[in-house]
Amino acid sequence: MSGSFYITTAIDYANGAPHLGHAYEKVLADVLARHARMTGRKVHFLTGLDEHGQKVQQTAQQRGVSPQALVDEVAVGFKSMLVGLDISNDDYIRTTEPRHTKVVQDFLSRLYAEGLIFKDTKSGWYSVRQEQFLSDKDRDENGEWPEIYGEVTQTSEENYYFRISKFQSWLVDHIRSNPDFILPRFRQNQVLEFLKEPMNDLCISRPKSRLTWGVELPFDPGFVTYVWFDALTNYYSAVADKDLWPADLHVIGKDILSPPHAVYWPCMLKALGIEPPRRLLVHGWWTIDKKKASKSSGNATDSLAYVQSHGTDAFRYYLSREMVVGQDADFSDAGFNGRYKADLGNSLGNLVNRLLNMVGRNCSGTVPAAVADEDPERSVRALWTETRKAYDEAFAEHQVSRALEGLWTFINALNAYIETRAPWKLAKSADPADRARLDSCLAHVSEGLRLVGTALLPVMPGTARTMLEHIGQPVPADYSAFDWSAAGSGVKVAEKCILFPQVDTPPAPPA
Repeated sequence: MSGSFYITTAIDYANGAPHLGHAYEKVLADVLARHARMTGRKVHFLTGLDEHGQKVQQTAQQRGVSPQALVDEVAVGFKSMLVGLDISNDDYIRTTEPRHTKVVQDFLSRLYAEGLIFKDTKSGWYSVRQEQFLSDKDRDENGEWPEIYGEVTQTSEENYYFRISKFQSWLVDHIRSNPDFILPRFRQNQVLEFLKEPMNDLCISRPKSRLTWGVELPFDPGFVTYVWFDALTNYYSAVADKDLWPADLHVIGKDILSPPHAVYWPCMLKALGIEPPRRLLVHGWWTIDKKKASKSSGNATDSLAYVQSHGTDAFRYYLSREMVVGQDADFSDAGFNGRYKADLGNSLGNLVNRLLNMVGRNCSGTVPAAVADEDPERSVRALWTETRKAYDEAFAEHQVSRALEGLWTFINALNAYIETRAPWKLAKSADPADRARLDSCLAHVSEGLRLVGTALLPVMPGTARTMLEHIGQPVPADYSAFDWSAAGSGVKVAEKCILFPQVDTPPAPPA
């Protein structure tokens, strides 16, 4: 596969510390980006920070600092999270950057010139938390405002509006004629349900009398643009001069699918004569010990401590394996430690050390050639062929958890293969046929681990590199050597390799 691959995450809002949801989305996008690089595609991976809006302005006022000083501080925390999670983003955009402001104001000017932005006065219910006007259809089944909207008050205000209603029928047709536009596909129903009712035109401004922290409207200096119109444009402003549009994949959470990403964003682009993104990949939410993750309880940020206690790659593995993309998942101490001990320590870590120990003890540290070729060996190779096919299919559907599930089936099969062959018994035999079986066993385990290490590079890049180096294999830049071969033989291996050391104490909450 060749060509470019432009992937983005949602940009995080600069009004708090990084938490589990932020971490998962970055890890998921990073795994997909690394996988795409290994398929030979030229990847551009964007993430960033949404820095404008009323909540940032209010928090800065409460702390007695300027909004810019506040978002500069917040940006440091989010960028540190990326480093700690080994995220391989190619760019980091902040919505206070001139390159972004320039594109936002250009978009606004073009739409205003086309008569697609107009001024009007609106009265109604307003959510301070979401910075938007609400309608009765936003109420829950009890007629109450859902918690997501926070404080809701009645207000009347003059603002500018985008004639988004002109593009409603186009959007419905686009979604129906592009079944892979929103993935998983069942998420399309949520958007089409929203679009059954006529859309109100979209408020895209706030008067400076109420909000000064934003991108000024180029046609009226008394207003700044509304946060969504500003924030969504980041995907385009970051690559406006790079000839990378349209984005191949926007990775977002289900809470901001509809209307922001699946309605506002494609309609804005259509109005500007710009192609919509090719795909929206929508992931679910995390609970923590079956409880809602929240800033107030601290549980959403405490989970990040596992990076320090168990290592970055163990954390990346757990997030990638535990959540089926599109569904919700639960993060728990028992679940994490279970995966760490069983999947990583026992299944993979011990397998690597068994190979190193057996090659060192029986072959002076050099993996022998495969000589015997009997049913156990043929079964291992056949299983890898199936595993590789399933791995490719899972990644084609962005289902990392499924790819890892299949990979661990193969890892467990390698462990079972060792038990079947019992190399410790073969090593004691004087029969040349048993020596051939021993050599073939070690060669097959070595080759199997080479392929496993290659498959793990997108998910656990540091661990995979360490593992490959210890079994005497180069770290591949792509999947060109991803089929079974004799590459596992004739290489010098290390004496031992502790990939996943025992962790006895629970992680301490971050300072």
